[in-house]
Amino acid sequence: MSVTLAAPATPAAVNPRSRVILASLVGTTIEFYDFYVYATAAVLVFPHLFFPAGNETTALLASFAVFGAAMVARPLGAIFFGHLGDKRGRKVTLVGALLTMGIATFLIGALPTFPMVGWLAPALLVVLRLAQGFALGGEWSGAALVATENAPPGKRAIFGTFPQLGAPLGFIIANGLFLIIAAVLPSEDPSRPSDAFLNWGWRIPFLFSAVMVIVGLWVRLNLVESTAFEKTVKAGKVKSLPLASVFRTHGREVVLGTFYMLATYVLFYLMTTFSLSYGRAAAGAALPGLGYDYTSFVLMMIFGVVFFGIFTMASGPWADRHGRRATLIGVTLAIVAFGLVWVPLLSAGFVGVMAWLVIGFSLMGMTFGPMGALLPELFPANVRYTGSGIAYNVSSILGAAVAPFIAVALWSYGGGSPFWVGVYLSAMALVTLIALLLGSETKDVDIEA
Repeated sequence: MSVTLAAPATPAAVNPRSRVILASLVGTTIEFYDFYVYATAAVLVFPHLFFPAGNETTALLASFAVFGAAMVARPLGAIFFGHLGDKRGRKVTLVGALLTMGIATFLIGALPTFPMVGWLAPALLVVLRLAQGFALGGEWSGAALVATENAPPGKRAIFGTFPQLGAPLGFIIANGLFLIIAAVLPSEDPSRPSDAFLNWGWRIPFLFSAVMVIVGLWVRLNLVESTAFEKTVKAGKVKSLPLASVFRTHGREVVLGTFYMLATYVLFYLMTTFSLSYGRAAAGAALPGLGYDYTSFVLMMIFGVVFFGIFTMASGPWADRHGRRATLIGVTLAIVAFGLVWVPLLSAGFVGVMAWLVIGFSLMGMTFGPMGALLPELFPANVRYTGSGIAYNVSSILGAAVAPFIAVALWSYGGGSPFWVGVYLSAMALVTLIALLLGSETKDVDIEA
């Protein structure tokens, strides 16, 4: 009598922790690099090159309007890539989002300017900016899912901070590259880049994104699908229309997630985009500011962004220990208070300005870090890509798309004082606080369900 022994089961392929961290971190670093490159150019370059000469404030507002247009495209990207991510898997979707962003950013670096082709220049800029927003709409949620769905038990918030860390790293790389170019092509006028910078130097950071995208693709193509998604497929729980399912059964979570992110987005873009305009504006300008030259103020910002990164990482262990909701309630209260002390801080000279930057970016890290775990935890695996992406990106319209524009208007309304800009931040933080009080804790949910 012969006995046939069953072959040992082949263990399912899993992503090593190092690969999970690298894939979630590298991708969002590239995506945020591309976004910051545009944000910096929106202040330094595009008002001079892509809009008719005339009123400088009008040109700046027009540049910010194009900047905000990408936020409108982000929810569309969240729907498109979320649909793919919940039906076809996280890996292929993340590769598509990264390619879309990288190609759009590279092409911006090759665009003709307004003196060359007239209104076709800003029209093409808008199209490519929309493509950037569309791609970022699918990038963040996918990277957050890669991190949290592959996290060890009890460490989801820690792993969820790695895609968030891409924001400060992308900022430092993008602005560091602009600083190097500005140093090589110096300007004699501190309020305006040099002719060489405007003629060709500004294109280098956009074209350089192609190199970073190649690195990101190599990392992501080596991923395997998460256990959570594979279980969803095997259980036959994949939804044919994830978007419809999200709004039919998880509408409350979408609304709460959207307002959870509101204060984060407003603070994020005030500290990175508005601050660059305010910091560089001369004291005697039509809209008076702090009067720093570009290099000095960006170096000050980079110092503040280091704290952004530090507190993003610090927020993970805190949120895993004390919960996402409790952590964010405390941080949001601090953001309310921070918005009310802008004037005394910014009126206290260099020390006050540095304190403003360090405090603002530290709060940014503490509020942004836990979102990498919190938003995915609001939704089950079969609609998680779509649900978390929509909440994250709809909030970008309510917060980030209009924040720079509203900030400039309030800056003007205050006669050059940032008082009303700070009040605006506090008001948006109060809205987030209400949402957090209405929500519930998510740290103990089953991420594979």
